[in-house]
Order: sequence, then C-alpha cells, then structure tokens
Amino acid sequence: MMIEINNKTRSKINVKLIEKVTAKFLIYHKINKDVSIAFVGDTVIRSLNKEHRGIDRVTDVLAFAGDGEDFGELIIDYSQIKRQAKSFAGSAEKELAFILVHGLLHLMGYEDKTAKGKKKMEKLGKEFIGKVTGN
Repeated sequence: MMIEINNKTRSKINVKLIEKVTAKFLIYHKINKDVSIAFVGDTVIRSLNKEHRGIDRVTDVLAFAGDGEDFGELIIDYSQIKRQAKSFAGSAEKELAFILVHGLLHLMGYEDKTAKGKKKMEKLGKEFIGKVTGN
C-alpha cells in the first residue's frame, strides 16, 4: 500500500494528517492498494469537473477509481475545503479529513447522487472519523 500526495497549490497542507487518515481508512476497510491524492486550486478542479462530470463549477473532491493494485486517485480543491470549513466543520483540518474520507468512500463505490446515498456517505464518513479520532 502506497499513499502518494501531490500538493499543486501554494497552501501549506498537513500531509501527516492526510497520510494518517488515508492509511487508517485503507487498513480499516482491508484495502491493500495504492492511492494518489492531489491538491489543486479552483481553476483545475472546475476544469476537471466539467470534463469528467459535465458540471461547470468548483467542487471539493473528485474521485477516479483505479484497477488492480491501484485503488484510485482523489483530486481535492483545498481552497474549497477552506471555504466550506466555515459552515461545516469549523476548521480546515476537520473539513479536509471529512472530505478525504468522503472521496475514499467514492473510490469504494459509494455514490451521493441521491439524498439517500448522500446521507449514507455522510453517516459512514462521520462514523469512521469518530473511530479514528475519538471525536
């Protein structure tokens, strides 16, 4: 299991937190595969969201499932995480951990296109974060 993290932004990102949460998620779900996580800005994620999902707007995370030994790739917009943190988690690090787990759940095949799916993913994400952080 290898976790590759690429920060393509000027923001200082807590890489240790990303590694810790990702590793615990993979171990917890018995996934022995590689995952790649890239941090980008609004312009890049909007372009990727339009290209791959047909949605011309900024989003917090895009998940691209892999195959074989490759679990997949997450593209995270750290600027969006910081904006969202104000209304959701309170801190950028808490929101980042939640969105990271959310993206990893997408790589497992979970979808949030419906209200039921969204609720299920939020519940799973909060439960997992509660288990690994004790919160």
